[in-house]
Amino acid sequence: MAKKQTTKRKVLKGKKNIKLTKKPVAKKPVAKKPVAKKVPVKKPAAKKPKPKKITRISARDRKILEMKKELMSQRKALLTEAVEALNELPGQTVFPDLGDQATAEIDRNFMLRLRGRERKLLKKIEDAIDRINHGIFGICDRCGEQIAIRRLEARPVTTMCIECKIQQEEEEKMRET
Repeated sequence: MAKKQTTKRKVLKGKKNIKLTKKPVAKKPVAKKPVAKKVPVKKPAAKKPKPKKITRISARDRKILEMKKELMSQRKALLTEAVEALNELPGQTVFPDLGDQATAEIDRNFMLRLRGRERKLLKKIEDAIDRINHGIFGICDRCGEQIAIRRLEARPVTTMCIECKIQQEEEEKMRET
């Protein structure tokens, strides 16, 4: 490659033009782009389906998953009913007849009491769903034994086996008397 010399003139204040020369600079070679060779693409042979890992679910676990679906639908139904009930809940109204006003007040208190019970049931349902998700559903809180499937089917929000529940109720009766 040929080296070039370039000259520049620089004008300084009050001085004559000075001829400056640059040091010779070699040009960098331009890199060539690699050319991709065309390689015939091999078509994969018919893929054999990989065997899926089969996980066997016990009958108890299958029942628990069914209960979870039922709990989810029951939760959804309770929430929609609660929204409808709040929209229909009568406000404080004044009736000319005291009997009518007392009846309306009793009906309102009854509806509020029902909503309170439904709110507690909703909390129990959410707790049961959380226990299913954490893998502790169907285990007694008191003794740690498995709760019978028949009891869970009858009352899916329960946290105690039948023996512990009977014992708890007997203790409550003794405290009351």
